[in-house]
Amino acid sequence: MKLIAELCIVPIGTGVSISGYVAACERVLKDAGLITQLHAFGTNVEGDWDRVVQAIKRCHEVVHEMGAPRIMTTIKFSTRMDRDQSLQEKLDSVVAKL
Repeated sequence: MKLIAELCIVPIGTGVSISGYVAACERVLKDAGLITQLHAFGTNVEGDWDRVVQAIKRCHEVVHEMGAPRIMTTIKFSTRMDRDQSLQEKLDSVVAKL
């Protein structure tokens, strides 16, 4: 099943800057072959359900390996059964209406 997700992974107990952790997760998502769109408060992710969930798990593993003792993650999932929709199509639909 295709999944579009919004993901925000926040390491806790690592100081105020988290950009290094975000970059590490971006690499994990790209290495998993997922389509991503980084934004100021998270990352949009598009791909197969199992691949997305596995990559999110890997992000947690990597962030813990980098020294984060705790991680707080917020995830939103969206699926459609009526048609195949991409992140870009969702954006294009809004822009066309502006």
